[in-house]
Amino acid sequence: MGYPAVRMRRTRRSPLLRRMVRETRLSTANLVLPLFVCPGEDVEQPVGSMPGVARQSVDRIVATCKAAFDEGVPATILFGIPEHKDAIGSDSWSDDGIVQRAMRALREQVPGMLRIADVCFCEYTDHGHCGVLRPDGSVDNDATVVNLAKQSVSLARAGADVIAPSDMMDGRVGAIRAALDEAGLGDTLLLSYAAKFASGFYGPFREAAGSTPSFGDRRGYQMDPSNRREALREAALDVEEGADLLMVKPAMAYLDVLAAMRERFDLPLAAYHVSGEYAMLKAAAANGWIDYDRVMMESLVAIRRAGADWILTYAAREAAALLAKGWEE
Repeated sequence: MGYPAVRMRRTRRSPLLRRMVRETRLSTANLVLPLFVCPGEDVEQPVGSMPGVARQSVDRIVATCKAAFDEGVPATILFGIPEHKDAIGSDSWSDDGIVQRAMRALREQVPGMLRIADVCFCEYTDHGHCGVLRPDGSVDNDATVVNLAKQSVSLARAGADVIAPSDMMDGRVGAIRAALDEAGLGDTLLLSYAAKFASGFYGPFREAAGSTPSFGDRRGYQMDPSNRREALREAALDVEEGADLLMVKPAMAYLDVLAAMRERFDLPLAAYHVSGEYAMLKAAAANGWIDYDRVMMESLVAIRRAGADWILTYAAREAAALLAKGWEE
């Protein structure tokens, strides 16, 4: 008497039962590996704040992608560290740009891997902001969009399967879609950073990409972390303009936004498990405070559970290795 008829623990009592009733599954098909490509040959420059991550020359990027693809990671997104920076980031649309060279090499040497190109200017401008500046130091939205379209066409011609604009300029998805179609690149996918928040979690990335603004910050164009309804408006506009996929960035601190997008939109969703989220796990593990593998995988499962189809994560290869060993056991 007094015992419940329904016992939720019944389906938890063995690994087999837990696996058979599991609601959310993480697989290598969900993983995208971010990489930083820099000039030179045989270059491997570790990023101090991101253990296991390095700036790499094109030849090293190719080797890394070959290994990751063999391990089951199906896609990579590339960020460039150019040889030359100027006020408008013109190296970003050069046919001989660093990411363009990497895309051509990957298309030839790792043809099965999906190639995603981040499209922005913060790594390419000498001031570190994501576009063309007005005399008062603010970013000129429309002038920047013109250059984003040029960068996108250049990258798609070089071999990018997916263009991923991360700048947060208004109207850029429609402009890029029109430019790609006009250039005969209509099959190129558009993955919009639909909700990119002005987050404090980007610090280690800025070290890796050399993209810290020389003045001010990016709150004038990236989203206020307090706003969820606005994120849905941003996403709806990108859908209208022709986005094929939508992204939320960062991931862990914005799972509510990701879940809300999953409820509202039928498009595939991506989430970026960003540098600060990754670095915190590495730092806590180095201090013996957490079991890195367990907490990292739990974090990726949470992102997947909230609705992400693609997870951009610096831990992609580590996750793939654990999945290959039967992590779900």
